Amino acid sequence: MQDSDHPTRTALIRAALRQFGSEGFEAASTRAIAAEAETNISSIAYHFGGKEGLRLACADFVAARIGKVAKLGPGDPAMLDRNAARSVLRRLLRRIVLFTTSPASELFVSFLLRELAQPGSPVTERIFATLIESRHRALCRIWQAATGRPAESDDVRLAVFSVVGQAVYFRLAAPVVQRRMRWGGYPPFAVRAVVKRLVFNLDAILEAEHG
Repeated sequence: MQDSDHPTRTALIRAALRQFGSEGFEAASTRAIAAEAETNISSIAYHFGGKEGLRLACADFVAARIGKVAKLGPGDPAMLDRNAARSVLRRLLRRIVLFTTSPASELFVSFLLRELAQPGSPVTERIFATLIESRHRALCRIWQAATGRPAESDDVRLAVFSVVGQAVYFRLAAPVVQRRMRWGGYPPFAVRAVVKRLVFNLDAILEAEHG
């Protein structure tokens, strides 16, 4: 069943993302999570088996949402021609910027930052296994199709991380970016400016890589 079939479950996950993100997993109170979700504390055990199960459900929720943003489409990425591969990368970069500059992404950022900073975090392991590794490998194959560089070379893997990282920066450093740019949040004109700049950067990198 989809999350929408379980409104209490979804409310608990969203509340937990906020509580785990602001307090950390250990310090976050299940009572506070249940109160924010407007349900009773026993609902956590019923839907997730306990606090640890709720933590992993948050990981799956985040992976599913990010997976939709980073959707690459059917088929083998390595079969794309150069122009088609570049178009896929541009479209993906635009979607990432649209997501990371939207208020919706705020729900995930603090949670992910806390978890990624903890060595051996079960959330990091879960998201890596269910989303990051497979999606990163696919992007590396698209990069190979766009540039001719070997997909699993260190340089290509780093290039993919760097391009995605540029887009993610605009959420992680939003207060700094918005203050320096004199933007009140990320209004549409600001999002267009960020997309234009990052697509320009991507095209320049791809040209240099292919050359």
